[in-house]
Amino acid sequence: MHYLITGTAGFIGFHLARHLLEEGHRVTGFDGMTPYYNLRLKEARHAALGQFPAFRPVIGMLEDQRLLESTLEEGAPEVIVHLAAQAGVRYSLENPKAYLDSNLTGSWNILELAKTVGVRHLMLASTSSVYGANDKIPFAEADRADEPLTFYAATKKAMEMMAHSYAHLHKVPTTAFRFFTVYGPWGRPDMALFKFVKAMLEDREVEIYGEGKMSRDFTYIDDLVQGIVALSKVAPDESNRVTLPGVTDTLSHQAPFRVVNIGGGQPVGLMDFVETIEKVMGKPARRKMLPMQKGDVPRTYASPDLLVALTGQKPEIGLDVGVKAFVAWYLENRDELQL
Repeated sequence: MHYLITGTAGFIGFHLARHLLEEGHRVTGFDGMTPYYNLRLKEARHAALGQFPAFRPVIGMLEDQRLLESTLEEGAPEVIVHLAAQAGVRYSLENPKAYLDSNLTGSWNILELAKTVGVRHLMLASTSSVYGANDKIPFAEADRADEPLTFYAATKKAMEMMAHSYAHLHKVPTTAFRFFTVYGPWGRPDMALFKFVKAMLEDREVEIYGEGKMSRDFTYIDDLVQGIVALSKVAPDESNRVTLPGVTDTLSHQAPFRVVNIGGGQPVGLMDFVETIEKVMGKPARRKMLPMQKGDVPRTYASPDLLVALTGQKPEIGLDVGVKAFVAWYLENRDELQL
């Protein structure tokens, strides 16, 4: 099968593309190689994917509609997985226009491309940030998510709504999946695990926000990829509407459109997270306790019920296993990639 994946030089896109290529699929990867963080890391990811003959990279910005259309020159994809975005909750306070350009204009271009191609399944990466500081836990897909606390979250929710309209108007089967604190090898330098490990190795203070009272529903990258692949086989349709007791399906009654959480429903306290890193690294962290940052939420907590109903699986890999894998990767690559 031919997949078009946006963001293949990014953390999640790289892992998904590699998994699909290992399974024998063809992947066209589209990425802007923006300097939001270490380009050497992005280039190394694409170089690793380049070892597969079935991988075709296209370098460009999502806002360039003509370049996106040129990805069709070697054949239309059956599935589009749109992962590329301006990421980072805190950076959206500094440079909101980057989110407007990438997450709204760029995503609209993907919707237009999917309409033109008539893909079997369009998959869009959303985020747990859309739930804001929702008091109802765990976060279920049918819960209200219209009080975003950051512009990043607002652009992702807007993307979901734009996609619903396209699914209705143009009958493009579309799944928007919401991630919950994804981590693992090849992760982004602005993510907590990356920053904590780097600081500890350099004997610097680890900055712990919210006085360590926050919690997150951590998702290991391999679990996330398995979830995306499993969902890719369940294009929204009345034939797969979930009717199980206690599970609310978000399959629209007006369009082939569905929202699904990819999270294990196992939130971990921030201090437990820090202690896990200390255990894996065999040394204590120099802790610097700080107040909650603007835009942060006190907790994330996924309901995995709809994901399980659709795919029969949910994220299961424990934090100790995932942190150990990340630290091993970091130590092996820190010098070569200048991490």
